[in-house]
Order: sequence, then C-alpha cells, then structure tokens
Amino acid sequence: MKRLQSFIIAILAITLFDSCIKNELTVFTTPVVEFDAASWNANGAGLTYPILTRVPGYGRAASTADPSLTRLSPGVKKFRINLVGAQLATDTDVFLLLGAGTTAVAGRHYAALPATIKIPAKSSFGELSVEILNPGTSSATAVDLNLTLSGGSNNVKISENYKTIGLRISQL
Repeated sequence: MKRLQSFIIAILAITLFDSCIKNELTVFTTPVVEFDAASWNANGAGLTYPILTRVPGYGRAASTADPSLTRLSPGVKKFRINLVGAQLATDTDVFLLLGAGTTAVAGRHYAALPATIKIPAKSSFGELSVEILNPGTSSATAVDLNLTLSGGSNNVKISENYKTIGLRISQL
C-alpha cells in the first residue's frame, strides 16, 4: 500500500510541477550592424566597449595565439562587421568615426581609415581593415585607437552595445 501511495504521489508531483515553457522566437525585423569582436570580448575597465590588444579570429574571443597589436608587427589587421537580421538586396554602407579617448595619431600609428565600411548585398558581413604603422620610436606607453560605427544606408541601425571597439597598440 505504501508503495502505491508513493507511486501516486510521484505521478501527481510530476504532473503538477511539470510545465511547458513556450520558447518565443526572436526575429530581427530591422537590420542592425555591430562589430564582431565586441560581442566576444569583455569591456575595458570603466568603459562600455572592449579594448583589444590582439586581433581575434572571426567569431571567437581573442586568445594568446592571436597576433598582438604592436608597432613591431605592423601591417593590415582585419575586423569583421556583422549585419544582424535579414540580408539586404543592395550594398549597405556604414559610417566609421574615431571614438572619444583616441590617443593614436593617423599617419604615425595607423594609416588613414575609410569613412565607410561596405557590407555587400546578400551578405551578413563586412570587413574593416586597419593598417598598423611602426613610428620607429619605442615608448613605454601604448596608444589607443577607438572606432565607432555610426549610421548607414538602407535604414540600418547601429547596435548600441557593440558599436565601438578600442585597439590598444603597444609601442614597445
């Protein structure tokens, strides 16, 4: 009898405490643009955006195996720009601005940057190329290059959380 009672109580408990949680599908109806690396790395201390010291691989966080941002390894570093939402039938241009707190100097620490970044039609990704230069002199302090996405064609919005990344370029 005790065994039957335990079985009935167990069935009642399973029935009463079991629930069906309806998963609501999130659908982006308005396209949003963001930096890829910003979504994979933690924000800098006291900042609302990440400060990268390495160039992360696409779709993952930076690791010690990734190349450092330093004057001793100059060259073009590429950063992916994501279009979140439905792909668009025409090219999308996103404006690029220097963010507050930039201490790097154009022509000395980095080559001139494009004013816009193109996301091709029927694509979810664009690419920003930043050329790091070697100014020739060593310094104990690093310089920061803060980049911000701002506005764009095709009525795309800019993700407030992932619109800025900072690049810390070592001068050692």
